[in-house]
Amino acid sequence: MSAGSGDIGRMIRRNLQGLKAYQPIEPPEIIGQRAGVSEVIKLDGNENPYGCSPAVRQFLADYPRYHIYPDPEQREVRKALSAYVGIDPQHVVAGAGSDELIDLILRLFIEPGDEVINCPPTFGMYPFCTDICGGNIVDVPRDKSYAVDISGVKKAVSDNTKVIFVTSPNNPSGNLTPASDIMELLETGRVVVVDEAYYEFSGVTMAPHITEHDNLIVLRSLSKWAGLAGLRIGYGIFATRLAEKLLTIKQPYNINIAAQVALLASLADIDYLRGTVDKILSERERLFEKLSALDWLKPFPTQSNFILCEVTKGNAKTIHDMLQKRGIFIRYFDSQRLRNSLRISVGKPEHTDALITALKDIAHRTSERG
Repeated sequence: MSAGSGDIGRMIRRNLQGLKAYQPIEPPEIIGQRAGVSEVIKLDGNENPYGCSPAVRQFLADYPRYHIYPDPEQREVRKALSAYVGIDPQHVVAGAGSDELIDLILRLFIEPGDEVINCPPTFGMYPFCTDICGGNIVDVPRDKSYAVDISGVKKAVSDNTKVIFVTSPNNPSGNLTPASDIMELLETGRVVVVDEAYYEFSGVTMAPHITEHDNLIVLRSLSKWAGLAGLRIGYGIFATRLAEKLLTIKQPYNINIAAQVALLASLADIDYLRGTVDKILSERERLFEKLSALDWLKPFPTQSNFILCEVTKGNAKTIHDMLQKRGIFIRYFDSQRLRNSLRISVGKPEHTDALITALKDIAHRTSERG
């Protein structure tokens, strides 16, 4: 052991000393092994159960230049995304998932002591990335219907506030934030980041307002609707000046070539992807009806590809654990604003049928014990 090596931990930045790791969704082979099951129905990650476009597999197989670095300026990718969004390419920047863009945005704006307003319950990456940057999270909780408390956010704005995050549709509640509410937040002059990772399931966007408000940022993802979660690609829509700065501070080759190829193939096969979105939307309605028929669950209306449910009779963790033993994986929450709750991703019809059968059986077994 070299001299002084025992003190290396003291050299780590103070604000990272006690940082807890973000809790991600694990792959099916890991959760299956842990639960001791061979067949897994994965309804915990809001992934697209139909996968990516078949064109993606073919494009990836045929691409001849994996030995060459990708374009650091993302020219083809930004051009294709701009055509999809309907905005000029200079407003678009792609990232390794929208997670990377959240990190880049906060690195661009946040210095130690600056504040970021968060509206829980919502996506956990906002406080995680804020902590890494040395910023301070100011939580303004949503109301009982999971709507953003706009007056509360405005009251929380201080001289140190730099960024306000609003997820719409929100994760994990699935509800939208009205455009009028977001416009009210833009009037504060702070950077308002509208995370539209689930946009394709709602069809509601703030993107057309980018050219009118230089403090508006819209984030999108191809993980959900396009089935590219494993390739990690998302994008943001920014005022031109912000886009230029983000292109300056990002890693030069932040989007690997496989992700770029997959994105281009996906947007060239848009009809197929819209077809899978339609299937998910149809199944979302069927799943909601079946969950509503269970008198011990309260599902919340959603504009996304998942449904949040409050367990009104029984214990959410017990239900979650019993489903795992049957190879069905969903999300379980028991935080301050999400007491005794489950989030269920919309799967294929056979996944819905297996889930509902299991839930009914669990309810029956639990009542027998009682």
